[in-house]
Amino acid sequence: MPIYVDENRSLWAAGATPRPQRPALDENLDVDVAILGGGFTGMSTAYHLARRHPELRIVLFEARRVANGGSGRNGGLMLNWVNGVEPGDPARAAAIWRATNAGIDLVEGIIREHGLSVRWRRQGSYHVNTRLPGAELAAREVEGLQKEGLPLQYIDGSALPERLRMQGAVGATFDPAAGHLDGVSYLEALLPVVERLGVQVFEGSPVDSIEEGPRCTLRVGAHTVSAASIVLATNAYTPQLGYFRDQILPVFAHVVATEPRSAAEWASRGWGKGAGGFDDDLDRIAYGCMSEGGELVFGGGHNAAYGYRYGGRPDWAGTADYDAVHRRFLKYMPEAADIPVAHRWTGPVALTWNRICSMGVRGESRNVYYGLGYSGHGITLANLAGRVLADLYDHDEAAWEGQPFFRGHMPWIPPEPFRWLGYHVVTRLTGKSPRKRGVKV
Repeated sequence: MPIYVDENRSLWAAGATPRPQRPALDENLDVDVAILGGGFTGMSTAYHLARRHPELRIVLFEARRVANGGSGRNGGLMLNWVNGVEPGDPARAAAIWRATNAGIDLVEGIIREHGLSVRWRRQGSYHVNTRLPGAELAAREVEGLQKEGLPLQYIDGSALPERLRMQGAVGATFDPAAGHLDGVSYLEALLPVVERLGVQVFEGSPVDSIEEGPRCTLRVGAHTVSAASIVLATNAYTPQLGYFRDQILPVFAHVVATEPRSAAEWASRGWGKGAGGFDDDLDRIAYGCMSEGGELVFGGGHNAAYGYRYGGRPDWAGTADYDAVHRRFLKYMPEAADIPVAHRWTGPVALTWNRICSMGVRGESRNVYYGLGYSGHGITLANLAGRVLADLYDHDEAAWEGQPFFRGHMPWIPPEPFRWLGYHVVTRLTGKSPRKRGVKV
């Protein structure tokens, strides 16, 4: 049985071991916690809650299969920082870096503790500057952050690895704590772990409606689920449930990956030993990484790499111009022109207007937990969200107070048709995605 029901299969999905689908819900239930979504946020929350509270009855509902959404259809980069936050005060910025780095540490710790067979690497990543003022600012910021004990390095353009001397790169910040994660292999390996902890996972079980109250009532097909608490772990799909419709913009990111090649062959083409990943400072961010299997993954860098559908339906692969994405990739790495593209896919990205995500709890009964709006940093932040939401459930949130993502403010976004018109007018005229200025710390 294929991993996904559609043909929009990522490199990560293509490499997954086929397995039988978990059963769909076939009865009414009374539970303590119902988690909606089988991606990073949902599975991480299930893991942390079940581990702390074996007495709870926890269920997880996934509309299709675990890792079907953005968690299994991304570019693979596991990065630090919070998109939309601009470093200012070094001590404050260092605290944010350490908080997000804890998310990467959590993933690594779970993999090692449970001996999971996961395709991942933690060899660092470069943030490339293509403009001199930005590079000079980055050099000063890195100097201040190094004094706060962070392991970042600033590299002048002339000293950059050959593969990063692209698009007029004038410098880069290297973060050795960043990495790459195959989200499908991770979540597939984590699935039996959360089940052994007592979590019931139902696939092919979309939640049709939610009625809030002291106990929330979910409609899942023909069945009813009563839950003392629920977790909205649906990210770009959340507006379809009636939540955050005016605060989330579901955008589709198109990604390509080459056929695999050996490390020696990639080195001969400029992607040398120890290569991690990269992203740049362009508004239509370009990013890439080398997979564990030797495929070079690339996305972004051009309007053609992103799309928005009227109404923000996030289940749409559409008529993605993958050829344009590949052409952009070859401008970054022309040495790969003779290596065929083997995988092309589209994944939903939940953008907020200021690009800052939010993790919190809402509702009159304070029993609707959520984590969403990761704006391209979801591999790290969504995995971190599981721990944050478990702390919120335990009323032990002191560690997260003051972090920009904790109960983060997500500004209002205009409704349709102004949203659709605004997005397409701005992107076509300027090549930039509409956004409100982020927060400087």
